[in-house]
Amino acid sequence: MIPLSIDDTFKFSCSKKVPCFNQCCKDLNQFLTPYDILCLKNHLGMTSEAFLERYTTQHTGPETGFPVIALKPDDSLKLKCPFVTPSGCSVYDARPSSCRMYPLARAVSRCRKTGKTTEHFALMKEPHCRGFEQKKTQTVRQWVKGQKITNCNKMNDLLMEIISLKNSTMPGPLDIKSSHFFHIALYNLDGFRSHIFEKGLLNDFHLDSDTLEAVKNDDVELLKLGHRWIKQILFTDL
Repeated sequence: MIPLSIDDTFKFSCSKKVPCFNQCCKDLNQFLTPYDILCLKNHLGMTSEAFLERYTTQHTGPETGFPVIALKPDDSLKLKCPFVTPSGCSVYDARPSSCRMYPLARAVSRCRKTGKTTEHFALMKEPHCRGFEQKKTQTVRQWVKGQKITNCNKMNDLLMEIISLKNSTMPGPLDIKSSHFFHIALYNLDGFRSHIFEKGLLNDFHLDSDTLEAVKNDDVELLKLGHRWIKQILFTDL
């Protein structure tokens, strides 16, 4: 892991011409953020529930106590991504955030006094990857822009804020009810929408008409609301 600033340069390129093409899509341990799931299920034209059942597994994070969603490998021996093909990623336009970011890693820190967030980047120079032998050079800023990951990062930071609050104030696993709400509000978006409009799940949240109209038709706005709601039910009494 080599720390980099936003305007530092690194040499890397990935294409079919690179000898290790598709190899990083095997031996998979791919976690999905709520925004990853939103993008993938919409790209595939599936409901959240159908996507989760077909393509993912769930366990409890040992450090956060939150439900964690991971891609279910297509091959139990090679642990191959279910979306990789001989010609590359079949869901490239909706690929997960960590795939977009690679070979970079990103972390965020937040100042307690000002609330300002700071991005931290590092280069993961793994020995098996031949992309580092290519001639193309770019800055971290150029890579982030080229991979169209800015919106992904903004949405994923909503989850990072919840994880940070949880780790600092509520160590250990969630109770069954809170874990269920977390799963519905952040992972099963279509189920969350159904609970809001058909079962009155958020009647006590006092949503205005504009917000209700937005979340009725926009998955991104619905996911933002899900993060707000989870923060309230977990941390209001702290």
